[in-house]
Amino acid sequence: MITIRSDRLEASIAPLGAELQTITDRAGRDYLWNGDANWWTGRAPILFPIVGTLAQGRLAVDGSEHAMPKHGFARHSIFHVVEQGEDHATFRLEATAGTRVVYPFEFTLDIRFELAGATLGVTATLANPGVRPLPASFGFHPAFRWPLPGGGDRAEHRLRFAEAEPAPIRRVAPTGLLTPVLHPTPVDGRDLALDDSLFEADAVIFDALASRSVRFGAPDEPGIEVAWQGLPELGVWTKPGAPFLCIEPWQGHSDPQDFDGDFRDKPGVIEVPPGGERRFAMNVTVEAVV
Repeated sequence: MITIRSDRLEASIAPLGAELQTITDRAGRDYLWNGDANWWTGRAPILFPIVGTLAQGRLAVDGSEHAMPKHGFARHSIFHVVEQGEDHATFRLEATAGTRVVYPFEFTLDIRFELAGATLGVTATLANPGVRPLPASFGFHPAFRWPLPGGGDRAEHRLRFAEAEPAPIRRVAPTGLLTPVLHPTPVDGRDLALDDSLFEADAVIFDALASRSVRFGAPDEPGIEVAWQGLPELGVWTKPGAPFLCIEPWQGHSDPQDFDGDFRDKPGVIEVPPGGERRFAMNVTVEAVV
């Protein structure tokens, strides 16, 4: 376990999956979900090289097919620490013989965590050392306690988006694939009232998102802000009744139900040119810390 600190926060990260484990303030309050297996063992997995589910769990690319688990393999892989200081650490995952079996590409994925005051910054850099374009999706999947510590009643918590969000939302079928049906937005102007019934059909998916930040918490109580760059979509998810909420900035999503093409042509997949790189960033700011 790697621990980093600022004057206001402490964060711990596991090399398995480069997964954030805790975000605690000086009073010892942890804002991140604790991975209780009674609900969900994840805490903040890294989603790569896919987000969501592939049809029949198969990655079809460049004329070949490969088995690929939901959300990809990064969350089950050991990252190596390549840089570490008091307030920062960088974890690296590179292509191996094992990854090439399911994802036949060269890649380097660096995840840098850095604390500055009451803000945790996470930057993912995907580089392509290979000789052909690298197709990929990427996502963050942090789960926060619901209710937040010291943040009031669970029923009062809501999401307030930086911008109005009038665009329809998307949902997934029981198979995990994206349905073609567009649903009216549950956001009232900028506010999404949180209720367990929202998540009876799995995640709420914003794929025509105007905002690049959202505040989570109860009005007039300390909350957190999640902001992101380079990630045009957002998933919001929990299990009904669970004491956590996932706020997930994404580049990409599950296969649409009617998609039967090459992975390179899938909606939401980006390509990194040979010798190039792509960055994705997320900041988590804790309001309660002074």
